[in-house]
Amino acid sequence: MTIGAFCVARRYESRLWGGTQMATWLGVTDAPTQFAESWQVYNDNTITTGQHRGMTLRALVARHQAALVGARSYARYGDDFPLLAKFIDAGQALSVQVHPDDTYAHTHEAHTGFHGKTEAWYIIGAEPHSDVIHGLNAPLTRDAYATAIADGTLTQLLRHVPIHAGDTIDVPAGTIHAINAGVFLFEIQQTSDLTYRVYDYLRRDDQGNLRTLHIPQALSVSHLDTNRPAHSTPVVLGSGHEELVRSAYFVMERIATAHAQHWTRNADSFEILTLIDGACVLTDAHGTHSLQRGDSIIIPADSPPYHMAPTNSATWLRCWVPDA
Repeated sequence: MTIGAFCVARRYESRLWGGTQMATWLGVTDAPTQFAESWQVYNDNTITTGQHRGMTLRALVARHQAALVGARSYARYGDDFPLLAKFIDAGQALSVQVHPDDTYAHTHEAHTGFHGKTEAWYIIGAEPHSDVIHGLNAPLTRDAYATAIADGTLTQLLRHVPIHAGDTIDVPAGTIHAINAGVFLFEIQQTSDLTYRVYDYLRRDDQGNLRTLHIPQALSVSHLDTNRPAHSTPVVLGSGHEELVRSAYFVMERIATAHAQHWTRNADSFEILTLIDGACVLTDAHGTHSLQRGDSIIIPADSPPYHMAPTNSATWLRCWVPDA
């Protein structure tokens, strides 16, 4: 028997840099102070619809394995759900940071159970003149990078990339980066929470302590010799249907339509659908789900075809794992 589409409970996260755009956009009345992140899909999220209601996503992967995530993903990640989807609202700039790739994570961070962290951002809202940090203005040697961190001149070397709503930013593991103030976005990433802070504006946590930096790790994993483009160029797949970004770990598409559409899932992969505008009804052989802006729903790998019927019009992001 196939597994039908299902939703999971969001997980709300507070950070000292949290903003004010997301609570209004999501229609959340019980948002935490300094509301920074809404984890839409993650291992420990609880399933809220269907026959598996009350289970965690990780437990459901352990039970259904490749039928839920696909054979390739299960072979690679085991009982970990392969992707983490979240909204991020930056009221202040996030720390300048970098994430490791799989090789470094599995060698040096095996005790955490995490993988590397390649990610991509879809910009939902951006205040005038907003930007993100993505790489360096020019290549650096590792010694020069270490010196710039030590003497406080690193911020002068960072590349600031202007962004606007609707942009997609590609952030492979090893990219020095930061989301700056006034930016609200959707992030798709490998399931990992390995972040190495390089610079944090001398900010202190709620105990009055300077937040921890991770300089030795950052020196090991940062890519310093090239500056790949920050913006990912969309590829048109059909009317109102674009591929926004593709990596070895995920593909993110955007679908905007006023018409009902019939969809067949991508071969050997689950899908995460996240509604970013409008409302729609998803129907498959197992039932019906009404989706509002900000909702995410998971389509299992062995799921039957599904039907998306917008109320007037709707736009959603479709994320899945490619063959390679």
